Amino acid sequence: MADDNTSGFQAGQTGLIVRVPEAEASVRGWRERFDPSARAGVPAHVTVLFPFLDESRIDGLVHSALADVLGRHRAFDLRFERCGRLPGVLHLVPEPGTPLRQLTEAIADRWPEAPPYGGRFAEIIPHLTVAQGQEDAVLEEIEADLADRLPFTSRVSSVELIVHDGTKWQERASFALGES
Repeated sequence: MADDNTSGFQAGQTGLIVRVPEAEASVRGWRERFDPSARAGVPAHVTVLFPFLDESRIDGLVHSALADVLGRHRAFDLRFERCGRLPGVLHLVPEPGTPLRQLTEAIADRWPEAPPYGGRFAEIIPHLTVAQGQEDAVLEEIEADLADRLPFTSRVSSVELIVHDGTKWQERASFALGES
């Protein structure tokens, strides 16, 4: 959930993420220092859609629709071999990115009122944020450290719905992808 800051998180905000537990050992320390979403309780992840619907709109029908939309997509593996940069952001690049973009597009097509990143960016670039808002020298130090910790692979078999409770992000539901 890059490009957010802790003060920008609001109670009732939701997001859909793919957890990447295999990344935690490599990125946790950096994320806790340089990624506000980590300090707010979000694990290492690739964002599928943020912001999603306000929590007040998420009911049984939305849960059923999410299960249906996501269940049509097959589980897949991601490989993280390198770092990438977006303006002000150092991230790990998930490969292939296509299945992640397809998840985002499917959710955004079903809920057009919830475009990725509020419609701020024209292109969907899947990424696992490690640090943001730092000087190049800091990002270069982090990137050098991460080079020794790559590559790794992660199996994606579900998408998590997370909700901000006013203080921290909490997982509210998990939606399984179809069998591969």
